Amino acid sequence: MDDEYRHLSEEPLDSTQVFRGKLLDVRCDRVRLPDGAERLREYVKHQGAVVVIGLSDDGRMLFVRQHRYPLHRSFLELPAGKIDPGEEVLQTAIRELREETGHVAGDWRHLGTMHPCVGYSDERIEIFLARSVSRASAPKPDQGEFLDLLSLSLEDALAAVRSGVITDAKTVTALFWAEKVILAGW
Repeated sequence: MDDEYRHLSEEPLDSTQVFRGKLLDVRCDRVRLPDGAERLREYVKHQGAVVVIGLSDDGRMLFVRQHRYPLHRSFLELPAGKIDPGEEVLQTAIRELREETGHVAGDWRHLGTMHPCVGYSDERIEIFLARSVSRASAPKPDQGEFLDLLSLSLEDALAAVRSGVITDAKTVTALFWAEKVILAGW
C-alpha cells in the first residue's frame, strides 16, 4: 500500500467465514478504522475472472447472450469466465474464448484490470484484447451454461450501452478499453 494513503487503511482484527460455496466465499471481518473505532465488514472473496474483447479482422467483436439467474434475465456480454486455481490469466482468457465461442486468436494483449464491486467483493477481472479471431471449433460451454453467440461492430456495441441493452459492468468497462484501443491506438 502507498504510504501516502495509510491514513485511510483499515486494520483487520479477525475474520469469520459466513458461507463457502463453489464460487463464493462470504466473510465478515472485524476491523479497526483509522480513528481507532471498530466496525464489521461483510464481503465476498472471489478467485478472479477474465473478459475477452474478441476482435475479428473485419472489426466485429464476439458477444454471448446468456441468462443470469440473480436478475432473472438474459444479458449481452463479452466472453468471460473465472480463473481456475493455479491458472495463468492469459490461459484463462484463451480457454474462455474457445469454450464460449469456439474461436482462437492470432494476437493477445492484456489491457488492464477492473474491480467490479469494490464495496463488497475483492473480485478482479482481467481485460484482454484478442485480435484476428477465427472459428476453430464449435463452442463448448461449461455444463449447465447455455449461450447464444453473436458479433457486433464497435459502433453497435457502444449504441447498445447507450440504449441500456448492455448493462453488464465488465462488458461496459471492456468496451471503454476497446474504443480507446481501436479508435485512439492506446
